[in-house]
Amino acid sequence: MTGTCRKGRCAAMSESPAQESNASGELLTDRTYEALKAAILRNQLTPGTALSVPELARQLEVSRTPVREAVQRLIYEGLADHVSRRGAEVSKVDIADLRQLYVVRENLEGLSARLATENLDQGGVATLREIVAEHERVLGSGADNAAHIELDIRFHRTLRDIAANAHLTAALEPIAGRSHLALHSLWRSKDAPRLALDEHIQIVDAMVAGDPEFAETVARRHISRLRVRLSQATTRDDRSGGTSRRRNFSLLVGDDGSPDPEGRAHRRTRPAETPR
Repeated sequence: MTGTCRKGRCAAMSESPAQESNASGELLTDRTYEALKAAILRNQLTPGTALSVPELARQLEVSRTPVREAVQRLIYEGLADHVSRRGAEVSKVDIADLRQLYVVRENLEGLSARLATENLDQGGVATLREIVAEHERVLGSGADNAAHIELDIRFHRTLRDIAANAHLTAALEPIAGRSHLALHSLWRSKDAPRLALDEHIQIVDAMVAGDPEFAETVARRHISRLRVRLSQATTRDDRSGGTSRRRNFSLLVGDDGSPDPEGRAHRRTRPAETPR
């Protein structure tokens, strides 16, 4: 079915997540979660946007259960907050809070790199090198900030996976999620993506050298530098008429449940609008 857009509304381009397969409820929740997370990290669902379960379920043509579970996961990861009497909304960015958050993240990311180095095998090296190489290609292509953020998330999550410490992951996941959310709300220098990638390469090199202590030092230095850059940042301010622009977005739920970092639509997608 061919999609059309009228008055800011886009008709479905293909089957909804519920129609496209008889996937289990868990898989449907995963796809819904990935779609919402991608919209948040692409700044299509901006900080403070209400995450209305009934409205999102209507847009995605799924029941409320997978949406409710997906929103709970977003809250756990620090990408959404539960506000009393209002429900869930995309997390807002507070610079003072972020500075404190990055102090904690610096220590935890350092520990993550240390443990990952101790557990590193050839498969882990290959995965990290692949992420770095893809990030290099994305920066060279001039892709938007969303692609950079997606790969930054993937790199640090891979470190946590290799570290294989469930307690560390539970502590670091929501901190990392809120930290990455800030990259859209706070504008840094145009050189920031290049600097971040160079620092990722240094972390991988230290890990491959088999020096857990040095890997920890390099990883902590990376987060410390991010904190400095954030301290120099200013909040984005859209002053067009004194109000923020309303932007439409597409909730892309692909066959494999993962968003494309460059924003390309998967073969089966259902677009939707920003919830009102």
